Amino acid sequence: MTRHGKNCTAGAVYTYHEKRKDTAASGYGTQSIRLGKDAIKDFDCCCLSLQPCRDPVVTPDGYLYEKQAILEYILHQKTEIAKKMKAYEKQKQAQKSSMQVESKSEERQRVERFKSSENSIVSKPINPFTSGQNKDSETSRSQRSSGEPSTVASAATSSQSLPSFWIPSLTPEAKPTLLKKPSKVVLCPMSGRPIKMNELITVRFTPIDPSLERVALLNRQERYVCAVTRDVLGNSVPCSVLRPSGSVVTQECVEKLIKKDLTDPVTGDKLTDKDIIPLQRGGTGFAASGVDLSAKEARPVMQV
Repeated sequence: MTRHGKNCTAGAVYTYHEKRKDTAASGYGTQSIRLGKDAIKDFDCCCLSLQPCRDPVVTPDGYLYEKQAILEYILHQKTEIAKKMKAYEKQKQAQKSSMQVESKSEERQRVERFKSSENSIVSKPINPFTSGQNKDSETSRSQRSSGEPSTVASAATSSQSLPSFWIPSLTPEAKPTLLKKPSKVVLCPMSGRPIKMNELITVRFTPIDPSLERVALLNRQERYVCAVTRDVLGNSVPCSVLRPSGSVVTQECVEKLIKKDLTDPVTGDKLTDKDIIPLQRGGTGFAASGVDLSAKEARPVMQV
C-alpha cells in the first residue's frame, strides 16, 4: 500500500481509518470523552445550587448544602405533600359518599324485590267463566314465544354490551386513577433518605488566609485548609466534618490523630464514630463519586 493509500475512498472495503474519519465528520458511532474540571462539582459547593456555600450545612450522610437552599427545598416538599394529602382526602370522601349512595340504592332494590314477592303471594279471585280462556291464551303465547329464534335476543344483548365510539351512551369511558396515600417524610435529594431541619449540622471551613475577603477567597483555586494540619483541601482530598465544632479536617488527620483519643481538637469535646461525618466528594451525572471521569455518548450507528 502506498503512502496515500489509507486516504483512498474508492476501495471495496470500508477501512477503520475511513470509519473514524466519517465518525468525526458526521457524528456516528460511540465517543468516549474525558470530562474536564468544569463538569465536576467542587467539594465546598452546594448539591442543589452548585455554587460555593455562604452558610454551609451538612446532613448526617455527608452531603453539603447551602442552608437557604435546603430549607427552601424542605418547605417546598412539605407544601407538595400537603397538596397530595388534600387530594387524597378528597378522593377518600368521594369514595365514601359513592359507597353510601350504592348502599342506599341496594337497600331500595331489596325493598322493591320484597314488595313484588309479597304482591305475588296475595290470592286473586278466580272467575270460572274466563279462567279457561286465560289459560288458552297463555299457552298460545308461550308456544309463539318458543317458536321465535333465540339468536335475535342474543344478538341484541351482544350489540348492547359492545362499546361504541359513535353512540354517546355506548362510548367507553376512562375511570380516574386512584391516588395512593402520600408519605409525610421529606427525603434528601441526594441520598433519598429522610431529612429533618434539626439534623442539619453547621459547617465551618477554615480559610487559607483569614485576611482575604469572600470575593477574593472564591477567586482562588485553593480556598480552604484542614482545621488541624493546615493541609490544603480539594476534590481529590477526602474530608470529614466533626459534629460538635463543625470543623472540616482531612480523612488522614482523622485516621492518624483524632481516632486515637476520640477528642475534638478544636473544642475538646469527646467524639463517637457517629460524630465523624465523611464529606461526600463532588460528582456528576456521568460519574457518581467523581473518581471515574469518563463518559460515553452513544450515537446512531451508520448502516453499511
